[in-house]
Amino acid sequence: MQVIIVGGGWAGCAAALQAAKMGAHATLLERTDMLLGTGLVGGIMRNNGRFTATEELIAMGGGEIFQTIDTNYLHKNIQFPGHDHASLYNVATMEPIIKKLLLKAGVEILCQTRVTDAEMEDKAIRAVLAKNRETGETVKLEGDAFIDTTGTAGPMANCTKYGKGCAMCVLRCHSFGGRVSLAAKAGVQEMICKRGDQTGAFSGSCKLFKESLAPEILETLNTNGVVVVPLPKDKALTGKLAIKACQQYALPEFANSIILLDTGHAKLMTSFFPLDMLRQVPGFETARFEDPYSGGIGNSVRYMGMSPRDDSLKVKGVLNLFCGGEKAGLLVGHTEAICTGVLAGHNAVKYAQGKDLLILPEATAIGDAVRHVRKSMQTEKGMSLKYTFSGSVFFERMKEKGLYSKDPQTIAKRVNEAGVSGVFNQK
Repeated sequence: MQVIIVGGGWAGCAAALQAAKMGAHATLLERTDMLLGTGLVGGIMRNNGRFTATEELIAMGGGEIFQTIDTNYLHKNIQFPGHDHASLYNVATMEPIIKKLLLKAGVEILCQTRVTDAEMEDKAIRAVLAKNRETGETVKLEGDAFIDTTGTAGPMANCTKYGKGCAMCVLRCHSFGGRVSLAAKAGVQEMICKRGDQTGAFSGSCKLFKESLAPEILETLNTNGVVVVPLPKDKALTGKLAIKACQQYALPEFANSIILLDTGHAKLMTSFFPLDMLRQVPGFETARFEDPYSGGIGNSVRYMGMSPRDDSLKVKGVLNLFCGGEKAGLLVGHTEAICTGVLAGHNAVKYAQGKDLLILPEATAIGDAVRHVRKSMQTEKGMSLKYTFSGSVFFERMKEKGLYSKDPQTIAKRVNEAGVSGVFNQK
């Protein structure tokens, strides 16, 4: 079985690992020179309902990536406004750890390899054409099933049209070319997030050089993992909260304070912050942005190309194409990407085997999220929202349905009662 995964972010890595674990030859294509995508500058895990989803996936047998992440935390079980029991991984060292995990599992990784076209036959993808940036060579990769985990941010034209121009983020479109959607190459009409007059949404945080902060702020950040600095009233960021992809952080505390998290960088929990204004805050007089480099004016624009799909994560209109991460809908976060990536990888192999596809039951938070997001996106209001296990509307739904738990044994019991304990260990 040949499974081709396009896009090496968290969803793509999870999909490739799951496909390889099930006996397929998994080939992962990534247009840049590193894996993890926005996971290179993210780092927040297990906060609020993400703890539940993480333990669910582990109980389902698909938690290898989560268990690997658990070995690389800088801080565990911290609190910051609106969020409990969060863990923060080290963004500086995570990528080679995950790459080693994939290679050990037998995943073939082709970096600096950008898809240019898809060859179709009878409503199925038979092969993708991909160009290697270093050699200039175009290769043809045939597959039994394909997975689109190319994300929804960029390319630069979208950041210019709907944002504030390229802010020079970690996606590095200038260097490696913009995102290419496999689903779009296969003829799928993708969906774009809209909220009022706003198209798409800004990435939810920036990163500051730790060395550019005052020593007392840096010491607290390194020790506690979090720093909260109240802002003067004339510098509050209230107007910027609505543009964030991460609506779980659209709380008054994030408008009225500078909130920093230690992920190796000093993670600034706002989409952007005018540099001159930031440097007027005590302790930030010499602050400098690390990602995006132009974090004083803007950030990357996301949710520009989501695939219509069913609850098995099969893309509608293409027989052998699956999707994960942001391609699967208005899902926010690493945990959400990993969960959908594992399900996409599992079902891609099941399709290649000619077996029934897995739909996770609504008695699990992951299964409920996959279904609820799909249904919500069929409405105008639903397309204006974002969904995450860690906050906002879906975390409230988890609590209302009794799906939120901080006890691994309780979570494992519910997974078992739902009939999907160890399901991702089945070939």
